[in-house]
Amino acid sequence: MHKAGFANIVGNPNVGKSTLMNALVGERVSIATFKAQTTRHRIMGIYNTDEVQIVFSDTPGVLKPNYKLQESMLNFSVSALADADILLYVTDVIEKPDKNQEFIEKVSRMTVPVLLLINKIDLINQEKLMELVDMWKSLLPQAEIIPISAIAKFNIDYVMKRIKSLLPDSPPYFGKDQWTDKPARFFVNEIIREKILLYYDKEIPYAVEVSVEQFKEEDKKIYIQAVIYVERESQKGIIIGRQGKALKKVATEARRALERFFGKTIFLETFVKVDKDWRSSDKELRNFGYLLD
Repeated sequence: MHKAGFANIVGNPNVGKSTLMNALVGERVSIATFKAQTTRHRIMGIYNTDEVQIVFSDTPGVLKPNYKLQESMLNFSVSALADADILLYVTDVIEKPDKNQEFIEKVSRMTVPVLLLINKIDLINQEKLMELVDMWKSLLPQAEIIPISAIAKFNIDYVMKRIKSLLPDSPPYFGKDQWTDKPARFFVNEIIREKILLYYDKEIPYAVEVSVEQFKEEDKKIYIQAVIYVERESQKGIIIGRQGKALKKVATEARRALERFFGKTIFLETFVKVDKDWRSSDKELRNFGYLLD
């Protein structure tokens, strides 16, 4: 009998959800940086064998929204509670267990299996870990608690084994050769945005969105034109940098990563445009895929 289902990954920002997703799927589906709010969309990564299909879903970190983009990000996270067959609630050894109590209460009311994954256990001793486990047991008594290190892939095989055992009997939801629900252009956006997150400080990365204007694929080459949108003229200057050096560095790093991702030679052109207050505009958020009609 074939098994299939949705294993949705939720949790607060910066606990390692995207690193976990990539470790489980075996593909580099979600961008993972050390900065909070890296994931903005709900991104599916699909794991296939002959007998099993697991549709993993990486979601933005749960936070109290300050502007419309963050409201949309929170909606992606809450929606992951509604359609999960298995919920992977990711925390780590740094954050306090009672952070974001309101979301934890929603998780406590779930009727599907909940695996509570305590990530980054390489940063803590055994005694402290046991204290954390006890605290989480009192907060989410129905959850199965599994200590992991996503970056070191510790206990990832065991998590996968548990997910497979909890999956319902079902035919596959997607074709067996499919590993994500996102088009190629989406990953171009994400890879360029990842390099911006790594290269620039403070508010700049959070004011940035990327849009692919041209994606022309040939046998061995892909020609890409991408626009980096910012909210202010001053941010445009920072992104471009003195004599264009900052933008050139980001574009070079992005091109290398895209060549690894697609396995083809990439010709990448990048432009920077100002789109004032796009994070608070329904029209722009819809254009960028954050709001659905």
